[in-house]
Amino acid sequence: MNRPNPRRGRGATGPAGRIRRVPRPALPGPARLPERSRMTPEPDVRQELVARVRQEIRAGTYDTPEKFEAALDRLATCLDLG
Repeated sequence: MNRPNPRRGRGATGPAGRIRRVPRPALPGPARLPERSRMTPEPDVRQELVARVRQEIRAGTYDTPEKFEAALDRLATCLDLG
């Protein structure tokens, strides 16, 4: 006959079996970020390029077979450890 295992009382496993809650470190919020990071985007971001790439992605023309081949070649080079 199958019997369930008897339940142990609270703390029966001792201190090693207890779960101890460790507080997570606080993530940086807007108030904790340095003043410089709350400024406008970096001037070296080429807004025209970003807009063009976003448009190509929306149109479905950004990913081409040539780009996939180039990415696969780079991946194969990175994985080739021999």
